[in-house]
Amino acid sequence: MGGGDHRRRPSLMPPNNSISSLSFLFIISIYLISNHAYAVSAPPPSPSASYEPSDNYLIDCGSSMETKLDDERVFMSDSESTTYLSTKQNIMASVDSIPSTVFSDHMFSSMTDLYKTARVFNDVSKYTFSISKPGKHWVRFYFYPLHHPLYDLKTSVFTVHTQKFVLLHDFSTGDDSKVVFKEYLVNAAQHFSLVFEPEKGSFAFINTVEIAAVPDEVFSYSAPVVPQGGTVNGLRNYALEVSYRLNMGGPTLSPKNDTLARTWLPDEPYNVFPQGAQAVKVTFIRPDKRITRFIAPDSVYETAQRMTPEAYAQTMEPNLNLTWKVNVDAGYSYLIRMHFCDIVSKSPNDLYFNVYINSFMAVSNLDLTSAAGGLATPYHMDFVLDASAVTNNSILIQVGPSSNGGLPDAILNGLAIMKLSNFADSLDGLYAVDGSYKGKPVKLKVVAIAGLCMAFFAMFFLGIVCIRWRKRPCDWQKQTSFSSWLLPIHGGNSNFLSISRKSSIFGSRKSKSGHPSLYATQGLGWSFTLAELHTATHNFDEKTVVGVGGFGKVYLGTLEDGTKVAIKQGNQGSEQGIDEFNTKIQMLSKLRHRHLVSLIGFCDEESEMILVYEYMENGPLRDHLYGSNDKPTLSWKQRLDICIGAARGLHYLHTGAAQGIIHRDAKTTNILLDDNFFSQGF
Repeated sequence: MGGGDHRRRPSLMPPNNSISSLSFLFIISIYLISNHAYAVSAPPPSPSASYEPSDNYLIDCGSSMETKLDDERVFMSDSESTTYLSTKQNIMASVDSIPSTVFSDHMFSSMTDLYKTARVFNDVSKYTFSISKPGKHWVRFYFYPLHHPLYDLKTSVFTVHTQKFVLLHDFSTGDDSKVVFKEYLVNAAQHFSLVFEPEKGSFAFINTVEIAAVPDEVFSYSAPVVPQGGTVNGLRNYALEVSYRLNMGGPTLSPKNDTLARTWLPDEPYNVFPQGAQAVKVTFIRPDKRITRFIAPDSVYETAQRMTPEAYAQTMEPNLNLTWKVNVDAGYSYLIRMHFCDIVSKSPNDLYFNVYINSFMAVSNLDLTSAAGGLATPYHMDFVLDASAVTNNSILIQVGPSSNGGLPDAILNGLAIMKLSNFADSLDGLYAVDGSYKGKPVKLKVVAIAGLCMAFFAMFFLGIVCIRWRKRPCDWQKQTSFSSWLLPIHGGNSNFLSISRKSSIFGSRKSKSGHPSLYATQGLGWSFTLAELHTATHNFDEKTVVGVGGFGKVYLGTLEDGTKVAIKQGNQGSEQGIDEFNTKIQMLSKLRHRHLVSLIGFCDEESEMILVYEYMENGPLRDHLYGSNDKPTLSWKQRLDICIGAARGLHYLHTGAAQGIIHRDAKTTNILLDDNFFSQGF
């Protein structure tokens, strides 16, 4: 092990060399004899080990009943887990089925039920578990953004942390609509907490949580460092995230095949030079007291990738290595565990090879017979790749022939790569558990400069507002608080309104007449009946009017569950026809942002054109700038936060929507404030 002198690049393109056919036949003969000799001499397999973790919390969040998997694990229902949870509201989401397209090829149908329900947190919430045996524990998260009538889970942004480590920072599943599985190894104290902390104005969610104790022998206290040399001690003080776990030469292994419920993926997608590799397999291996099936299941050691005699015979290239490449996050060190088992040699001390990590020599002249204590004996080695040696956001793992060996050969049975927490005690960025930024001072300067720029533009925006105020029309007071919010914006050839971070794609339903509304089969919004809206507004009582605009009047309504809403009723004299109304609903359903007001639903019964929005308690920004209507004047900090939020909403319309949208009337009457003075529009 050492520095730059040990770098060795893989040779992936064979040179134009050749050998005699006699030599080639000799190599192939030795290879076939080797496999045959081993197969007849190996002993029968030993019985598989089982493990009962001292702590094992399996929670199917949001589920009304227990969930049992084919690996015999049982996940408790949400009601059974409430003693572990501290949250202000009980918000659940569930669906009857999930499309198969949301799962990757390596996902298992038996795991589907764990993604069908979820808990939603609109405030800081915490799970707390009693740990009988403090130490390393698996922490596994399952995420899938289910449909919810009030929360668009695809737009959620949140942080998850323990008492000491940040596991996820500003995490979001995004619009990819794929399931997300996260797996960690974290030290758990006697009282272990998982905190879900939504970003301001957003929310968090989780489908399934696993907390399970890890056997002591699975994890090492120390490992050699590549490329600097030396040893990293105290590895158990780090948190780790599992990046990859590969089964070389073998199939996908599900949690059912692993006593610690781990998943192992095939190595083929990461094999850089598959022409030079040959998958080998046996049906049994020799037991060894120094390694247990907790390190890796037998199936990992019973398969391998080895160098093909043909590849070497055709090239005679001494630098020909088996190479795997995986993509990783820069700025972190990685714990790399390699699994070996000599299942190809016919006699001891035949197989010697070198091991490289990112082209640095990790081990030279590795003799598996001596290291493991015999043929067909499981063996593993741990290394720490320093963050400074992670280049191009990738890691190369290579095994290749050694000068000490006879016939050129090399082998690798399994591979695990785990990200180590950084100096901020984080696995996702440079923010600590307390929210403080731990980056370098130069980055703080950049943030400060960016903040000043945003402040300048915010002040510039306020200056424009003041100028427009002085030029306001004489009849401006005739328009009340909600007179023109959600005014037209332009996208293509359609006029339509915008929506917010919360879902506008609600579960549709039929009207009370039994006939589906125009969009009841399109999933574009909650279809209210006209009777429901009459009840919510006391038959559209003029006393509930909170605004008047060109489209019609805006009423303050109260739904059956007590939710306040703004109900915008189009009048017959409006220039907007039914076609524009239809287009408006369709386009609104495609926009999602936390700084745009949420469309809750609509009503098109009896040729009505009614839109139902979330009610913004503090009305338009204009009313708080000049002390009108006896409302308090905002502080400069509040004004700045509101302007930044408005700018983010406009930026989304310009760049984040499916097609570019230009707002044609951005002004203070169109920037609305909720009860926490969080800005939304337009």
